[in-house]
Amino acid sequence: MAHTSRPAAGGAPAPLSDADLDRLQDLLASLPAPLEPMDVMALDGYLCGVILQPQTVPPARWQPGVLDVEGRPLPSGQDATELLALVGRRHAELQRAIDARDWFDPWIYPDDEAAISDSVLPWVAGFAAALDTFPALQAMEDPELVEPLALIYLHFDAEDLEDAEPLQAVIETIEPPADLAEAVQDLVRAVMLIADVTRPRAKPPARRPAARPGRTVRPGPKSRR
Repeated sequence: MAHTSRPAAGGAPAPLSDADLDRLQDLLASLPAPLEPMDVMALDGYLCGVILQPQTVPPARWQPGVLDVEGRPLPSGQDATELLALVGRRHAELQRAIDARDWFDPWIYPDDEAAISDSVLPWVAGFAAALDTFPALQAMEDPELVEPLALIYLHFDAEDLEDAEPLQAVIETIEPPADLAEAVQDLVRAVMLIADVTRPRAKPPARRPAARPGRTVRPGPKSRR
């Protein structure tokens, strides 16, 4: 389904349209060697990993990882203003969805000739890159994080998780997704479960009980001295 760019509520940046997404991929691909920029699928997972950190990561810290996997600076004269503006709009879109615990469509594209895990692996690799770059999330060591992280990391080969025994143990108990749609659903669900731990939503203030119809709420009796 094609997506057109519509203004977001409250004056927030509009979500990216299909044309915007194509333009973003072209801009990333046009960055000169030796830079190794992310593609849009890895970028999407990376942004989710950034947003889920327990403390907000400022753009100046996460943007270099988008432009080059090693964080190398742009060559002199290279202008990334348009590219980073598009990335910022996607970041804002994901931030709104995660904060509200609303569904979002990850940038994952089906490949009829690829295995399910191979189709989602670029997104998962981007997510893992964010957690490696910004280790505060994993440093929390909260047991509630293990299962949702396992839902994401199960798409890696087992040998890539040799240093993550708790994750491996949980992954072995998870039934692999039956198709790509289920895999995508699991990724989004995992993101929301992680957000419940690292970015908990503020509880609304307790509401005072309403007065019964036909009765007036009067002040309590004054204390006697």
